[in-house]
Amino acid sequence: MGSRGKRRVPARRNTNALVIGGVSVVAVIGAGVGAYALMDSGTSSSAAADAKPKVKTGPPSAAEVRTAADRFLTAWQFGDAAKAAGYTDDAAAAQQALAGLSKDAHLTDVKLTPGKRSGAEVPFHVTSTVTYEKTKKPFAYDSSVTAVRRKADGKVLIGWQPSVVHPELKDGDRLVTGEAGDPPVKAVDRNGGELSAKTYPSLGAVVDGLREKYGKKAGGTAGVELRIVRKEASGKGEKNAVPDKTLITLSEGTPGTVKTTLSPTLQAEAEKQVASRKRAAVVVVRPSTGEILAVANSSPGFNTAFQGSLAPGSTMKVITSSLLLEKDLAGVDKQHPCPKYFTYGHWKFQNDDKFEIKKGTFKASFAASCNTAFISQAPKLENDSLTKQAQQVFGLGLDNWSIGVPSFDGAVPVQSEAQMAASLIGQGGVRMNPLNMASVAATVKSGSFHQPYLVPPDFDHRTLAKASRAMSAGTAAQLRELMHYTAVAGTAVKPMSGLGSDMGAKTGSAEVDGQKEPNGWFTAYRGDLAAAAVVQQGGHGGDSAGPVVRQMLLAGG
Repeated sequence: MGSRGKRRVPARRNTNALVIGGVSVVAVIGAGVGAYALMDSGTSSSAAADAKPKVKTGPPSAAEVRTAADRFLTAWQFGDAAKAAGYTDDAAAAQQALAGLSKDAHLTDVKLTPGKRSGAEVPFHVTSTVTYEKTKKPFAYDSSVTAVRRKADGKVLIGWQPSVVHPELKDGDRLVTGEAGDPPVKAVDRNGGELSAKTYPSLGAVVDGLREKYGKKAGGTAGVELRIVRKEASGKGEKNAVPDKTLITLSEGTPGTVKTTLSPTLQAEAEKQVASRKRAAVVVVRPSTGEILAVANSSPGFNTAFQGSLAPGSTMKVITSSLLLEKDLAGVDKQHPCPKYFTYGHWKFQNDDKFEIKKGTFKASFAASCNTAFISQAPKLENDSLTKQAQQVFGLGLDNWSIGVPSFDGAVPVQSEAQMAASLIGQGGVRMNPLNMASVAATVKSGSFHQPYLVPPDFDHRTLAKASRAMSAGTAAQLRELMHYTAVAGTAVKPMSGLGSDMGAKTGSAEVDGQKEPNGWFTAYRGDLAAAAVVQQGGHGGDSAGPVVRQMLLAGG
């Protein structure tokens, strides 16, 4: 029979399936989900079509952090650089860096073991093998990843940084295995004893710098190494240079010998002093020659002592005093104002604890480290007066020191109004490090600037920086009187007690935005030794950096 003999069954009505313009739209009715309303065609589309997916915001959850880290680390371990990079917020940079681990660093058998999550950060341990030609060596280290939420779509990814690949990598750095570009060097002290980073932890960065500058000149031959090859320095001269660093030696080269001016006795004492303090750095120089006798840092990584760029606080008053004395704006025994406050350039300056010295001398103000005694002279100075004094007399801020390794030569920029006034007391834009401030004390003691140096200039026939002029003998004598009085009757009494008559000092405390305690500074001379130290977040310089300098001056005899 045909279809007419069959009973026609009406189609079941599905209230959840609707067809609009030939497209099926399914509305799921459930708790918390609103029903769709159909409007007349030609007037508006449905609310469902208009609604945009809500982008998730806020910090990644614990589950999201673990998932992002696991995906990234798993893809990396399996050698899929492109896939691993896709789980980061900078796929191009990540892929290039990860691919370089096998191509440039020659790492094989990479295993990544995640540790315990802490917030958005997941630490991990890397074990691998460096394989180059017929040589293999194990290579292990720790690093970490941090999960971030992308604003555009709320997706949680790994925040890419070069330090993910290795904690010591910065932008532009690479891990490379091969014949070292610079032969190794054997650095020795002034007596011929070897200066190893194992014996003197602070000298790791120094030896790296010596190798980069003198490796080829010292007559050694290169070995095969896994090393960090730094991005080309973009700053002037050696100011911003950071030397390459060897991580693994696969085959030894033959080192050349580089003799330094370091004293083994003073270097050992310097290491001892910074080891017992957090974020401390110290330098000792010989005023009569400029020889660097010791350099040490609490942290063995960045060489704060030579390359730090920090506001020097009141130790800068030594340079400012030389300026005021030369311009006859101050005299050691002349009366000099030290009010509680002084306003200049719309800034109100004050002294510690708002002290004042009524009818006191400039010597009393220097010894007590009176800020307003110096700020009050700002209206009588040109904007570039302090800059010229630092450059012409103390050899600072010209980017032309050549000490034998990378160094920062200080900065005293030309400023105006309140910033110029702040520079007079070592704030504003003034930046120094212990090498610079040890040189300042040395210049006062000797009466003229001798550029500090770690490698004797006759080793490579280089020319040392010179100051364009020397201060007068009278000015130098007055500065020594000011620093001596500070050591026997001022803020430097405790650290300098019992050190004899041929000595002087200046304390400093530099305020830093965001720090609870200021950086403590101290610079001093004794006989033919000059030293300076900084203890970051150490508080008053006499209490924090002062004892470091005291011990260095005692160790030097």
